[in-house]
Amino acid sequence: MPAVSLCTDAFTAAAGAMARVQGHPDFPYAVLPHPLASLDRDGVAARADAIVPRVLAILGVPDA
Repeated sequence: MPAVSLCTDAFTAAAGAMARVQGHPDFPYAVLPHPLASLDRDGVAARADAIVPRVLAILGVPDA
Protein backbone atom coordinates (compact mmCIF):
# COMPACT_ATOMS: atom_id res chain seq x y z
CA MET A 1 0.00 0.00 0.00
CA PRO A 2 1.51 3.38 -0.94
CA ALA A 3 2.21 5.65 1.99
CA VAL A 4 3.87 8.98 2.70
CA SER A 5 5.71 9.95 5.87
CA LEU A 6 4.73 13.30 7.36
CA CYS A 7 6.95 15.29 9.67
CA THR A 8 6.73 18.73 11.22
CA ASP A 9 9.59 21.12 10.55
CA ALA A 10 10.77 20.80 14.15
CA PHE A 11 11.67 17.16 13.48
CA THR A 12 13.29 17.25 10.04
CA ALA A 13 16.78 16.71 11.45
CA ALA A 14 15.58 13.58 13.23
CA ALA A 15 13.71 12.38 10.14
CA GLY A 16 16.78 12.86 7.97
CA ALA A 17 18.99 11.07 10.48
CA MET A 18 16.58 8.15 10.68
CA ALA A 19 16.47 7.88 6.91
CA ARG A 20 20.28 7.86 6.71
CA VAL A 21 20.60 5.25 9.49
CA GLN A 22 18.12 3.03 7.66
CA GLY A 23 20.16 3.33 4.45
CA HIS A 24 17.82 5.70 2.59
CA PRO A 25 19.43 9.14 2.79
CA ASP A 26 17.18 10.52 0.04
CA PHE A 27 13.95 9.16 1.53
CA PRO A 28 11.18 11.63 0.65
CA TYR A 29 8.82 12.90 3.30
CA ALA A 30 6.35 15.76 3.51
CA VAL A 31 7.08 18.56 5.97
CA LEU A 32 4.39 20.49 7.81
CA PRO A 33 4.85 23.60 9.96
CA HIS A 34 5.15 22.90 13.68
CA PRO A 35 3.15 22.66 15.90
CA LEU A 36 0.05 20.68 15.00
CA ALA A 37 -1.35 19.79 18.43
CA SER A 38 -2.57 23.29 19.22
CA LEU A 39 -4.49 23.76 15.97
CA ASP A 40 -8.25 23.75 15.79
CA ARG A 41 -10.16 21.80 13.15
CA ASP A 42 -9.84 24.60 10.58
CA GLY A 43 -6.12 24.91 11.22
CA VAL A 44 -5.59 21.19 10.69
CA ALA A 45 -7.67 21.30 7.50
CA ALA A 46 -5.61 24.21 6.19
CA ARG A 47 -2.34 22.37 6.88
CA ALA A 48 -3.70 19.23 5.21
CA ASP A 49 -4.79 21.18 2.14
CA ALA A 50 -1.38 22.81 1.89
CA ILE A 51 0.56 19.53 2.04
CA VAL A 52 -1.51 17.61 -0.53
CA PRO A 53 0.64 18.64 -3.54
CA ARG A 54 3.81 17.37 -1.83
CA VAL A 55 2.11 14.10 -0.82
CA LEU A 56 0.91 13.54 -4.38
CA ALA A 57 4.38 14.31 -5.75
CA ILE A 58 5.96 11.75 -3.40
CA LEU A 59 3.39 9.20 -4.52
CA GLY A 60 4.30 9.92 -8.13
CA VAL A 61 0.94 11.31 -9.16
CA PRO A 62 1.51 13.17 -12.45
CA ASP A 63 1.02 16.94 -12.49
CA ALA A 64 0.82 17.07 -8.72
